Amino acid sequence: MLKINFLIHLSSYFFTHFALHTIGTLGGGISDFPWLSVSILFPIGCAFLIPFFPDEGEGKQVRWFALSVALITFLVTVGSYINGFDINNEDVQLKESINWLPNLGLTWSVGADGMSMPLILLTSFITALAVLAAWPVKFKPKLFFFLILIMDGGQIAVFAVQDMLLFFLSWELELLPVYLLLAIWGGKNRQYAATKFIIYTAGSSIFILLAALAMGFYGTEVPNFEFSHLANQDFGQNFQILCYIGLLIAFGVKLPIVPLHTWLPDAHGEATAPVHMLLAGILLKMGGYALLRFNAQLLPVAHAQFAPLLIVLGVVNIIYAALTSFAQRNLKRKIAYSSISHMGFVLIGIGSFSSLGTSGAMLQMVSHGLIGASLFFLVGATYDRTKTLKLDEMGGVGQKMRIMFALWTACSLASLALPGMSGFVSELMVFTGFVTDEVYTLPFRVIMASLAAIGVILTPIYLLSMLREIFFGKENPKLTEDKNLIDAEPREVYIIACLLLPIIGIGLYPRLVTESYLATINNLVARDLNAVKSLPKTNIFAGNKSNQILKAPTI
Repeated sequence: MLKINFLIHLSSYFFTHFALHTIGTLGGGISDFPWLSVSILFPIGCAFLIPFFPDEGEGKQVRWFALSVALITFLVTVGSYINGFDINNEDVQLKESINWLPNLGLTWSVGADGMSMPLILLTSFITALAVLAAWPVKFKPKLFFFLILIMDGGQIAVFAVQDMLLFFLSWELELLPVYLLLAIWGGKNRQYAATKFIIYTAGSSIFILLAALAMGFYGTEVPNFEFSHLANQDFGQNFQILCYIGLLIAFGVKLPIVPLHTWLPDAHGEATAPVHMLLAGILLKMGGYALLRFNAQLLPVAHAQFAPLLIVLGVVNIIYAALTSFAQRNLKRKIAYSSISHMGFVLIGIGSFSSLGTSGAMLQMVSHGLIGASLFFLVGATYDRTKTLKLDEMGGVGQKMRIMFALWTACSLASLALPGMSGFVSELMVFTGFVTDEVYTLPFRVIMASLAAIGVILTPIYLLSMLREIFFGKENPKLTEDKNLIDAEPREVYIIACLLLPIIGIGLYPRLVTESYLATINNLVARDLNAVKSLPKTNIFAGNKSNQILKAPTI
């Protein structure tokens, strides 16, 4: 018991210490503090303290400890943004670099620019809420929260590291925790879903390693995997194409891109609510971020040639997944396919050569991270009450779950891109950026935008019909007469409120987020457009002005 009190008091001390410094210091003396290294290593290091907690069955102490650690990590990331990040600087900031294994060319190199900082903040925010969502977990709580904290540090590392080999190691670090969280705490088919997840994600990761080794050893006997070095390398066109294809497969699995998506509905179908939040809120965004960081930034010549393919794949994602979601009768799988559909807008934005379109892709990742986490949390909360995921077995619970219905309605409206919410702004930016992108021919833009609009039309249909079936459909007497069918608890209302606040805030004032990455996105788009200018005009999708650097107006 003394150990428990000591650890909890220690975490409380750190919480207070970091809170005071983060909130109270707006620059100055602690700008050289290793913010990013602490945000990565702190939750991982604290995770290894969890085995010292005595196992009392329900894990009350370990829950509070994990929540304190997650909150401290979130405050550290907020501190990094307040104290050391300049939104007008397009370069990597908060840089920390240590020669780790120089003989292998591996350095501990972390930093943040406009593409990574919003996702670092999103990761720590969603993880803290996921810990709170995991409050009811009573089966092996020590192992559960250990894995959550390991994931917290690993996922922040994916967005913060500035070394490609270190990126690969961070990418792999989060695979095992997700596998165990699915295999141990999942549903009836958890072993199948977990195995499929690890086969798809770990199998595709080999392409990241091969590309990293090829790029790191390119033109030199001494390997160098740092992003700044790779960005200045003059990679040949054929070399870029080979690396681009491999990385597109690896990141396409994680995004996911149809037809590499089939692991996701199975994983979501068996996961618990907090794991849902991490999958939808963070894991999918790793794929979109990596496409921007490596394919678009480090391989610009290949990206200029493959960008039309990304547009087509994005449209396929939107239409196929929306139609599939429309046909699903399982609540988890319906929302899972909805996530795949919304990530199609990210692909279209990445394939765009306008600042507005690419900026929209970034905003869509942040927006969907918040909206997806909220919807999947509500799926878990609803299942805890109804003990079923089949829409045919639900219905008529609106009278007994009025607050839950209100929460579902608000989050569904955000997902269908209601004006005033973040999803509307991000999708509008992607659409406007793409249709005004004169790099592509007018017929190509019209056809792709028209097809993508089909998914936009289908989304409100399947989401609103889903709400009707759950809350106002044909009554299921077993549910409506169940005394255990209670309305939303304060903890659940608080979690959704925390997610809706930034969703509405971004919807009303997008510059809260867009200003943080605008300088970096403008630089990225200019780099890609210069690559377009260097190519012979043989692409049937290229417009008459594909040799001009165009910057769409930014929101």
